[in-house]
Amino acid sequence: MIVKALRVGLGQLIVLGDALTRPRPQRRSAQGQAAVDSEAAALSLYQFHACPFCVKTRRAIHRLNVPVALRDAKGDPQARAELQAGGGKVKVPCLRIEEAGGTRWMYESSDIIAYLEQRYANVA
Repeated sequence: MIVKALRVGLGQLIVLGDALTRPRPQRRSAQGQAAVDSEAAALSLYQFHACPFCVKTRRAIHRLNVPVALRDAKGDPQARAELQAGGGKVKVPCLRIEEAGGTRWMYESSDIIAYLEQRYANVA
C-alpha cells in the first residue's frame, strides 16, 4: 500500500514536471504541418499517463509537433485489449503504425522517438 502511494505520488510529480517544462513545438509551414498531420493519422501511442517513459515519448511528440492519437492502456479496457492482441504484450509506451503492408507495433521509448525524429524532424 505504501509502495503504491509512493508510485502514484511520484507519477504525479513527473506529470507536473512535464507540464511545467514542456518544450516548444516545432514550427512548420502550413503545407508542411498539413503533411505531418495527414501522415500522423496512421499513428497511435498506447501509454500510461504517469509512466516516465511515456512522458518522455509524449514530450518528443509535442516537441516534434506530431498529432499522435493517445490511447490509455491503463484506464481504457478496449485500448488495453487492442495492445495485448496486436502487440502481443501490455507494455508501454507502444506506437502503433498503420502502413500499407499492415500494422507495426513499436515498443521502447528510445526507438519510438528515433522513428518520429527520423520521419518528422526535417519536415519544413
